[in-house]
Amino acid sequence: CFILMALQNLLFVASVSVFSIEETRCRLRGDPEIPLLSKNEDIMIETYMDKPFPLQCISLNFRGFQYAQVILFAIEEINNSTDLLPGISLGYKMYDACASIARGVRVALALVNGNEVAFTPPKAPCIRPAQVQAIMGETFSSPCMAISTAIGPFNIPLISHFATCACLSDKSKYPSFLRTIPSDYYQSRALAQLVKYFGWTWVGAIRTNDDYGNHGMATFTETAQQLGICLEYSVSFYRTDPPDKIQKIIDIIKASTSKVIITFLSPTELYVLMHELFYHNLTGYQWVGTEAWIFDSETAARDRHHILDGAIGLSIPKTHVSGMREFMLNVRPLNSSSNELFTEFWEKLFSCKFTKSKSSAENQTECTGHEDVTEVQNSFTDMSLMPIFNNVYKGVYAVAHALHNILRCNKTCNNKVQLDPFTILQHIRKIRFTTKEGDEVYFDENGDPAAKYEIINWQPRENGIVDFVAVGLYDASLPADKHLYIIFSIAILFMQVPFSVCSGKCSPGTRKVLQKGKPICCYDCLRCAEGEISNITDSITCVQCHPEFWSNERRDACVKKEAEFLSYEEIMGALLTAASLFGTCMTAVVAFIFFRYRQTPVVRANNSELSFLLLFSLTLCFLCSLTFIGRPSEWSCMLRHTAFGITFVLCISCVLGKTIVVLMAFRATLPGSDVMKWFGPAQQKLTVLGFTLVQVIICILWLTISPPFPFQNLKKFKNKIILECALSSAVGFWAVLGYIGLLAVLCFSLAFLARKLPDNFNEAKLITFSMLIFCAVWITFIPAYVSSPGKFSVAVEIFAILASSFGLLICIFIPKCYIILLKPEKNTKKNIMGKGAQKSL
Repeated sequence: CFILMALQNLLFVASVSVFSIEETRCRLRGDPEIPLLSKNEDIMIETYMDKPFPLQCISLNFRGFQYAQVILFAIEEINNSTDLLPGISLGYKMYDACASIARGVRVALALVNGNEVAFTPPKAPCIRPAQVQAIMGETFSSPCMAISTAIGPFNIPLISHFATCACLSDKSKYPSFLRTIPSDYYQSRALAQLVKYFGWTWVGAIRTNDDYGNHGMATFTETAQQLGICLEYSVSFYRTDPPDKIQKIIDIIKASTSKVIITFLSPTELYVLMHELFYHNLTGYQWVGTEAWIFDSETAARDRHHILDGAIGLSIPKTHVSGMREFMLNVRPLNSSSNELFTEFWEKLFSCKFTKSKSSAENQTECTGHEDVTEVQNSFTDMSLMPIFNNVYKGVYAVAHALHNILRCNKTCNNKVQLDPFTILQHIRKIRFTTKEGDEVYFDENGDPAAKYEIINWQPRENGIVDFVAVGLYDASLPADKHLYIIFSIAILFMQVPFSVCSGKCSPGTRKVLQKGKPICCYDCLRCAEGEISNITDSITCVQCHPEFWSNERRDACVKKEAEFLSYEEIMGALLTAASLFGTCMTAVVAFIFFRYRQTPVVRANNSELSFLLLFSLTLCFLCSLTFIGRPSEWSCMLRHTAFGITFVLCISCVLGKTIVVLMAFRATLPGSDVMKWFGPAQQKLTVLGFTLVQVIICILWLTISPPFPFQNLKKFKNKIILECALSSAVGFWAVLGYIGLLAVLCFSLAFLARKLPDNFNEAKLITFSMLIFCAVWITFIPAYVSSPGKFSVAVEIFAILASSFGLLICIFIPKCYIILLKPEKNTKKNIMGKGAQKSL
């Protein structure tokens, strides 16, 4: 049974009872509501008792009786106080609403109107002031909404100790409603944060199909979605629903994959559900509950099949009210016939029967009225609901403090102050006091107290008793990031924390992709693409790495791209360096041989000075290839192409000069020809200098206008940085190569024309062959250079330089060295001139 309490000023009732008997009587329509218990004093506190289970008023409910005892305890404590309402005694009336909304409204209106006959003048309307200034109750939200709607227009305060629906905070609909228990606005959000804390993103939800369950679950669902929690199912039922609806809920639970069930259920609905779950052998779920049942020992006692083992949820913080337990257990049946409630309570508590005749007490233990209540172990002697009892206690005291202020009580109270519900409502909203246990009592602008919860974990023991262990706190008055606090250091959770997700966590290196047609908690984990990473769990996107970085193999970090260039340390660079140095040494050896045998006909033939200049230019050609190896720098980029262009022009100019000398020498052997004096040594040197100077000018213009520069090529390879020399000006580069090619073609053409001159040692043949190799190398270089990636393009260019240099060195000088060293008998003027020679070269 649950309690509804009212305050009534009997002095006002007495004042309206002096009218003449001839005056018109105003009678109550319908049957009067008679209180179960009553005591008349100066100020009446009228209460009624509401039974949540069973639905009809057919038996006594110990919980409701406990609430009645709390009110009696608070009234007696106030009446015995010399500080609060001195000289004023509070009385009470209690009604039983049996958890019925209609009956709750009926008894509330009975409190407002009264059951007594009223007298009015003949022509006056049957109206009178409200018979009650404040009402306490009801236990559940739906009856409170109905009652508050009915009495709200009269501004009669309604104070509930257990109605938590957030909808009741709407003062536009329920202006006179107040409560001493926090609103579900906070509890729903606290539950969502608790679920998020344990990583449960895929849960089921069951609620009572009433205002408490529907509003509470709606707020939870809204908050859960914001926190990334998905509901696999959300179903509702009421205890009076037909069995087929309950069966549908069981089938939904069976078919679900979630292992966590969120509940906004009253104990009565939970009892029905527990029975069906046991019948279908559905165990192993993690239950998350509200204060409606999570710390109720009666619910734990009914869970004989351990359906709810390990449940976790929110409860009102534990408290203690000194003297309350002793008062509640000090109950005794009364002999008066008007106290049938106490008789029924005693008979149910001890399973006995009061009787006057022995025949009527067959097979039934006879009650003596002196049984020891403390020896009984049931829901009445269990004090686990002490926090709710404290809410009832604080509600009574809130009304008493409001009356104390209105009556201007000091040592005495002013009994002449006219009480009205609106004034009491205004004072209750403003009260702020501290109970004897140190609890501060006040109401905010919505009529709600401060929200504070304990997180309770069910921990069953071997004897079947469930311990309600506090494992955390939730305090809405703290900063948002500190609302929830789990105390694992104090208590270890009984439950094995289940894994309840639709899809597992996406590890770093992957991203979440929603599954089509499913909630956001159901997704696939796709690996990030190359060059992208995700370094957090459950990332929804992959982040592109900076151009200078690349994703590692796990795709969870960006690493610096490997800088690629042709270095001396790698094999290819070392081989090319060795080839360059070998060519340089080989050229030096040839130069030494030529210098050693500089007076011999083979060396002197065809202008020995051009030969030494050619050897010098070949040495530079071999060495300039080294500028292409190593990390590109500003100076190396400018040097490599210009040095290559100038040295090769110098080299080909020397070859071209030697070719022209061959042609001119042949023309000089003809009768009357004096051509050699027009192309003597001085002219030959000027020719080489002139050709080289043109290339120097081209290079100077290139370096001045748009010089090459070191460049990080980030596009050619995804995972590498190619360090190369950007040409800056393609015109300058191709002008350098074009000029070299032009001289090479000219040299090849002249040498080709002189290849069949009648000398026994015709150098034109050697030049022709060397230039053929030179042109072939550089013609094949162009496509190879363009198609080679990264450092290989540099290697191709070096190879072309070395190949053409070796071609010139070998083709022109090795045959002469062969004669000088191995065939000295042929190194004579006669042999060089041949029989057809008419003039020494």
